[in-house]
Amino acid sequence: MPKNVPIRKHGLAVFLAFFIAALTAASQAFAADGLSAYLAKVQPTELFAGADRFGDPVGEPAIVPVHKGADIAGYAYLNSDFTNSTGYSGKPIHIVVGIDKTGVVRGLKLVDHKEPIVLIGIPEARVVEALNSVIGRDLSRVASGAERPPQVDIVSGATVTVLVMGDSVVRSAVKLVRSGRLGDKAARAVASTAPVRTLDAAQQDIRDWQTLLGDGSIRSLRLDVGEVSEAFLRAGHKDAADKPETTEPKDRFIDLYLAPVSVPSIGKSLLGEEGYARLAKRLNPGQSAILVAGDGTYSFKGSGYVRGGIFDRIELLQDGQGLRFRDRDHTRLTQIAAEGAPRLREIALYIIPDSFTFDVTEPWELQLLVQRSTGVRDKATLPYDLGYTLPEHYMIVEAAPASAAAQPATAPAQTAAEPGPLDDEQAPLWVGIWEMSRISIVITFAGLLVLTAIFFFQNWLVSRPKLFGWVRRGYLLFALVWLGWFANAQLSVVNVLTFVNSLITGFHWEFFLSAPLIFILWAAVAAALLFWGRGPFCGWLCPFGALQELTNGIARWLKVPQIKLPWGLHERLWPVKYIIFLGLFGLSLYSLALAETFAEIEPFKTAIILKFAREWPFVLFALTLLAAGLFIERFYCRYLCPLGAALAIPGRIRMFEWLKRWPECGSPCQRCAKECPVQSIHPEGQINVNECIYCMHCQELYQDDQRCPHMIQVRLKREKFMALSTPASRGQAPAKTVVTHKGKPIGGKEEATGEPA
Repeated sequence: MPKNVPIRKHGLAVFLAFFIAALTAASQAFAADGLSAYLAKVQPTELFAGADRFGDPVGEPAIVPVHKGADIAGYAYLNSDFTNSTGYSGKPIHIVVGIDKTGVVRGLKLVDHKEPIVLIGIPEARVVEALNSVIGRDLSRVASGAERPPQVDIVSGATVTVLVMGDSVVRSAVKLVRSGRLGDKAARAVASTAPVRTLDAAQQDIRDWQTLLGDGSIRSLRLDVGEVSEAFLRAGHKDAADKPETTEPKDRFIDLYLAPVSVPSIGKSLLGEEGYARLAKRLNPGQSAILVAGDGTYSFKGSGYVRGGIFDRIELLQDGQGLRFRDRDHTRLTQIAAEGAPRLREIALYIIPDSFTFDVTEPWELQLLVQRSTGVRDKATLPYDLGYTLPEHYMIVEAAPASAAAQPATAPAQTAAEPGPLDDEQAPLWVGIWEMSRISIVITFAGLLVLTAIFFFQNWLVSRPKLFGWVRRGYLLFALVWLGWFANAQLSVVNVLTFVNSLITGFHWEFFLSAPLIFILWAAVAAALLFWGRGPFCGWLCPFGALQELTNGIARWLKVPQIKLPWGLHERLWPVKYIIFLGLFGLSLYSLALAETFAEIEPFKTAIILKFAREWPFVLFALTLLAAGLFIERFYCRYLCPLGAALAIPGRIRMFEWLKRWPECGSPCQRCAKECPVQSIHPEGQINVNECIYCMHCQELYQDDQRCPHMIQVRLKREKFMALSTPASRGQAPAKTVVTHKGKPIGGKEEATGEPA
């Protein structure tokens, strides 16, 4: 019989290799069918008004002509054929896009995706509505650099999904335009014959505020509350129009002022001689800076930069490219030095980073995004553009070179070798997401460092029960409020299923990196599994687990009776969560989308990600689990959580045993077993690390000489010994008594009495 073991292992390896190869071949065969398969789900009229049929696929990657009678209205293509469109699920998001011969997107349809947040949770219609902002945009101008890439509206709770969808549609369209496959109209642009302008550094006159306003050195945008409300109403946002900032329509909404202070004359006028000198030292050669100031009820800064380090209400635009300033580019000013300048509520100096190509002598604009809340989670947004052209008396103007003027007007604007704003060589989407999430990443790292310190210094902490109690409650609040409700960094069994599925179908880091906090937390959990098992996540980092424990603590404070299940029943309920996990895992091998649907047994999305803003059956289910947790602490964690089961399996490989036990634990002492909040200690005394959430309550008891029977005996023996012994018998030096008179030693004599004076 033993001789057959290697054969069985070899046979199993062959079977697994064959199974993986079959799955890979099936996925490749499906990809080969590609566009034709997905076009079956699309009607021609959904892409082009009045279109009646699709033609035959042309070229590689395939594009399909869309006919309107005898004419070709445009072409249909699949976004994933031209660019990466991998979403948060780890699967491509497939969108059929209709684009005409001039490069204008005329229609699109989301035909296939596996995004869990959209499958059940965020309505798909909301995601598609955000994506529809690309329709009607001329992406040939983006391809030539004449316009910046269009940005889709963000849907709260599905940020990664929407960003990936919008980015893939724009990138794929730009790539198709540049390929020249749409025709000459989309591939050509007019060559520039404008005169050459350079900044006149010798112009350094200092002017007052009114002069700067009058000659266009300072540009302004002035709006009152009523004007903004009317604009929202015209844009179809009546709910936003009905929520003005003040009750008086004539109240000032914002007075916005804009000027380039890297221009010597303007900079010295607005910043003063010393202020401009300090700025000049910070600027690299050719680098620019602008001053933005505002007053009124609306702030152009907002509060987004405090949370994420980015000013999300203003954007600098030039030559089709956009720049959102970050906190590192910003300097707050208290006043403007120009004579006659008004007192303004907000004054900001922004240095334009070298990575953004900016020419102060060319026209540019600052876009102000005006936002009004329309609900608990929704906002309506209106853009206002404040254009700026530097007055010519600050510049030296020369005629264009003859060679440039002689170029034909139909010369191609950009060759294939010239990189544009959306070339594939550009940094991938996940890099931008990490950059935007810098503050959140720092806070999360700090939280993980604090938790690591708690675990490494646990003996010192648990010996101070009151301090440890406050530390634990504070960290649970951090996990619930920051990681959960604010950052939406709730790990899920869906992450596990997606990871395993990606190993089978083709692993790529990009879609895991597209959610920075989730990626960081999974890395931390993986490291913690080697040291402590699943306890650090389940007991400290899980927002829903924190919600259960905190609500149960409130219930105990309100004297809600606690139910303790008999050990036999409790032990038999443990395997339920493992059965659920194995069922989901097996189902994911058949259909990941179906497994993600059944993964709704996790209430995480309802209670944490969507904050109970969901259909009533999901809310009722989550509230039922929380209600059960009021009577049985962490009811869901103990018996139903598939994620806890998934972590418990690899958690058995932990390398260290940090939880200490006395020989008396379990026999005869049962105190730890009875007081364990999740009943993870067997009556025999051993701790089941698969069920332990590492709350450290047993470690508090371990050192408590008032509650732990072993420590009580140690304390009593110590007290008895101290009462019956003398310092000499304990090996201590006898205390020496100095004979004194009126506080002074007499003759330097010392009397050894064994008792202190």
